[in-house]
Amino acid sequence: MSDTKILQAILDGQVQIRKQLTETKESLEKKIDSVDKKVGTTNERIDKLGLQIARLEDDAPTRGEHDKLERRVTKIETKIASV
Repeated sequence: MSDTKILQAILDGQVQIRKQLTETKESLEKKIDSVDKKVGTTNERIDKLGLQIARLEDDAPTRGEHDKLERRVTKIETKIASV
């Protein structure tokens, strides 16, 4: 085999490797983009759920308010029982 044919074979092999690497890189970029979109929507859902939970905690009665309600209910029950 002549030197030029050997060099040409080496160059052809390098071109094929570059082509495969480029194709792999492009497919990986597409997959990464789709994962980024999914993570973005998941983060939005988590943020919404976090806000809903925070609002529920804000609406929940405190310990003192709960004790006051229990005393009021007990008073009402005794009044109704005595009638």
